[in-house]
Amino acid sequence: MNPVKDSVHDYIRLDPVAAELVDTPTFQRLRHIKQLSTVRLVYPAANHTRFEHSLGVYHLASNAVDHLGVDADTAKHTRAAALLHDIGHGPYGHQTEDLIRRRTGTDHDEVGWLLTDADREVCHVLESHGLDPERVTDLIAGKGRLGPLVAGELDVDRMDYLVRDAHHTGVPYGTVDHGRLIRELRLEGDRLTLAAGNVPTAESLLLARSLMNTVVYRHHVSRIAGAMLDRACERYLAATETPVAEFRRMADHDLLVALQETELGRRIERRNLYKRAVWAGLDRVPSEILDVTYADARDAEHEIATAAGVDPEAVIVDVPSRPGLKELGTNVVVDGIVRRLEDTSELAASIRAAERTRWRLGVYCPDQHIEQVSGAAREILGLRPTA
Repeated sequence: MNPVKDSVHDYIRLDPVAAELVDTPTFQRLRHIKQLSTVRLVYPAANHTRFEHSLGVYHLASNAVDHLGVDADTAKHTRAAALLHDIGHGPYGHQTEDLIRRRTGTDHDEVGWLLTDADREVCHVLESHGLDPERVTDLIAGKGRLGPLVAGELDVDRMDYLVRDAHHTGVPYGTVDHGRLIRELRLEGDRLTLAAGNVPTAESLLLARSLMNTVVYRHHVSRIAGAMLDRACERYLAATETPVAEFRRMADHDLLVALQETELGRRIERRNLYKRAVWAGLDRVPSEILDVTYADARDAEHEIATAAGVDPEAVIVDVPSRPGLKELGTNVVVDGIVRRLEDTSELAASIRAAERTRWRLGVYCPDQHIEQVSGAAREILGLRPTA
């Protein structure tokens, strides 16, 4: 096995399949996709990539399958899926995922199109080692008995990225005991669970994710830059007629260069970002606003801009998904019965309430238009006044 020095897990040893997969152009592309995309505009040291994260996920998956004692063939497929789980990401990772979904109907973890059609080199490596590419794609999508280990409530993906993102941003909130999490994993029938006595272990993962959401992942500067990036990419694709298949294979720097033709792209490159004209919690937002479509939000932008007397492209309405945490569904054995964490943890209920309290709808615009955009947005969106 080939050892790779890692900033989080020390040495990671690659099996022969992984060593060959790492050398494919598809995997090497991940060196040029930053793990935290626009978050690095907030935390300057957050320049780590999906390449090193994927190696970390592979490492944790290897430990997990060894601990779970699964058969050799299942272990090989699971390790390969863990290594390849992020190869479907477009440039800037999750920040362009909604755009790609709107145009293709697929998410980054639906990689059948890539492994079975677009990338015969990765397929050849898998098949030359007796692995089935379709089975690997199913595991990446969270399907099958061990799919949840790659993509689920207790997956090794979040075990790695929470620790890695905390390490590179310098914040102390993402620390989780992934060693204990893996040691306490059990397969109860077809369900991946934590063994009895591990409600606090599951709570620690849930708490780390909630704190990282607040301090890192949903930081308002990153959200503003992400929303600007989304609109810039839509306008770029419309103006250039670039095929989405070509767009989704770009690296971060390719996209940033391409977007220099747009005002938003130049603003992102220079960190000359829009500001918050509205930053409203759930208590101020009508319930029907929470489920608006992308098209509805764009219509609202135009309506707000018209009412405020500004350029329609100078207003961005950012309505995040309803507050929630996937980790609440973690399976834990309690009194000999497999139960969901949210049904057995008082802390989980508090964290769920905190997620609701921290949720914010944003309306962004250039600094000089804040006053008029703020007033128009409050009226058009029907926002309730601050208590």
